[in-house]
Amino acid sequence: MTEQRSALIVDDEHDIRELLVVTLGRMGLRTDTAPNLAVAREMLSTVAYDLCLTDMRLPDGSGLDLVSEIATRFPTTPVAVITAYGNVEAAVEALKSGAFDFVTKPVDLTVLRGLVRQALDLNTRRQANPEGSTLLLGESPAMVGLRDTIAKVARSQAPVHISGESGTGKELVARTIHAQGSRAAGPFIPVNCGAIPSELMESEFFGHKKGSFTGAHTDKPGLFQVADGGTLFLDEVAELPLAMQVKLLRAIQEKTVRPVGANTEVPVDVRILSATHKDLDVLVADGKFRHDLFYRINVIELDVPPLRERAGDLPLLSEAILKRLAYAMKRRAPSLAPDAVAALEIYPFPGNVRELENILERALAMADSEIIAARDLRLPNVPHASAAPPPAAVPSQTMLGGGMSTPPMQTSPAEDPRTINPRDTSTSALPSYIEEIERNAIQQALQEHRYNKTKTAAALGITFRALRYKLKKLGIE
Repeated sequence: MTEQRSALIVDDEHDIRELLVVTLGRMGLRTDTAPNLAVAREMLSTVAYDLCLTDMRLPDGSGLDLVSEIATRFPTTPVAVITAYGNVEAAVEALKSGAFDFVTKPVDLTVLRGLVRQALDLNTRRQANPEGSTLLLGESPAMVGLRDTIAKVARSQAPVHISGESGTGKELVARTIHAQGSRAAGPFIPVNCGAIPSELMESEFFGHKKGSFTGAHTDKPGLFQVADGGTLFLDEVAELPLAMQVKLLRAIQEKTVRPVGANTEVPVDVRILSATHKDLDVLVADGKFRHDLFYRINVIELDVPPLRERAGDLPLLSEAILKRLAYAMKRRAPSLAPDAVAALEIYPFPGNVRELENILERALAMADSEIIAARDLRLPNVPHASAAPPPAAVPSQTMLGGGMSTPPMQTSPAEDPRTINPRDTSTSALPSYIEEIERNAIQQALQEHRYNKTKTAAALGITFRALRYKLKKLGIE
């Protein structure tokens, strides 16, 4: 016999508590109620609940405090917040604190029932697959941290913005969030915002009615309707024109869309995930991306690490990629020779995992044996592992991602690791040497642009976020 699910309802209004008790009772849930935080905490300490619904304002504190406590002490218990109508800021704050979702007063019972079902489905999926399978390979600290964060955000309904360089696997991260969340049984609809012509965007996103414009021969559902009950992934969201950003913001806030040519709006239930390789902070500052839309889609931000920051992951990734490619080609998977592994580990991979896949696919086609050597990789501008070490003068644009080449400033030979030629010793100071070049290039660019970080990043040819990371890493204030 299946054990009855239970829910805790926390609200100081008797009528609201009664309404929720009746609604959840009809869904087969056993319910307990609490009029304030003190009683709720006491009940949570003695009963393991499958769901908690709490009002934002309580007589002895804020519902946000309860959200944070449950997220910390009972991470498998989804908690939803009841907010006043139109209080978007409070709802966003609740999601950031760890809430699963939110409903507004007066409570729409249809929305509430959908929320409860998703919360219970999330627990069912977690019990069936406690480890949360993922295709995000790697055991580096950066990837372990990323997977841990994904596991946390997957149980929420909060919009997530995924940032990272091109080729790092942002769509794979989005698919993993969807697969580990309560909407996994629903559709995952990815859309490249930069690939849709501006004149067709409204029709593509919201759909259209027959005869609404030339060529509209039949009714067509938009991407929001197709993703109903699942996840809509807005890839390259920075490419959206400002006029479309306004309409998208309304659709996200109101959870309704109006097809082109329709007189009424259609309710939609989608979770929004977005991604871009551009720095939205800079675009907002430049007036190229709406601040209010950024606020809505960036409730939770995930930064996907570039391949060069995933030390030790290359052998595991390469092996998995080669097996997949070989299987598709119906041949035996080759292995990497030691010199090939060494060559990959010193290559900076500006194209990240996507570039690694391309390199290995080419090597697989060109290799003469079942072992891929360094020469088969044909890495651009990088000597083979067996060749002589790199020369002493490393251009700053290689380290910074392009944009400028600044000669290093001279300091004392006794203090400057750049004066140590990496070819002079088998235990070279190459990491320190590279850091000094980066530090000097950044410092000079900061001085030239009067410490305006946005202009400095543009001059160096890197993103604003990458500049912030390097300033912190190199200890530059």
